[in-house]
Amino acid sequence: MAEGALRELVTKAGYTNQIYIDSAGTHAYALGRPPDPRAQRVMLERGIDIGGLRSRRIARSDFQRFDYILAMDSENYDTLRFVCPREHVHKIRYLLDFAPELKTRDVPDPYHGEEAVFRETREMIVQAVEGVFAHLQQALIKVR
Repeated sequence: MAEGALRELVTKAGYTNQIYIDSAGTHAYALGRPPDPRAQRVMLERGIDIGGLRSRRIARSDFQRFDYILAMDSENYDTLRFVCPREHVHKIRYLLDFAPELKTRDVPDPYHGEEAVFRETREMIVQAVEGVFAHLQQALIKVR
């Protein structure tokens, strides 16, 4: 959901050539599968189609390739820090650090909940992604 929401903002703002977005999990289950149908439905309610995305596991090369590695919760954060090469640990951040008004760092996993839980999670993610996008815009302005 976060990849789809951020990709939407980046595309609408015309930054697709400056900002590269990808998502990956810290576990190996469901590799190559699309997002949960409930996640797809709640994102489509906001006009964002994530049906073409496929899951993959984070690769060691991702830590070198990307400027930011955003964790959804403390378990993922700890796993990322464990597998990350020492010189890239500074890139790992919590997604919700970009939405401090939510007063949490952990995005709840909606998988075992009803579709309404996916909507609540979506709203947290969208709010955080807007913060990420604002941060990236400022970084691009400084580079120019």
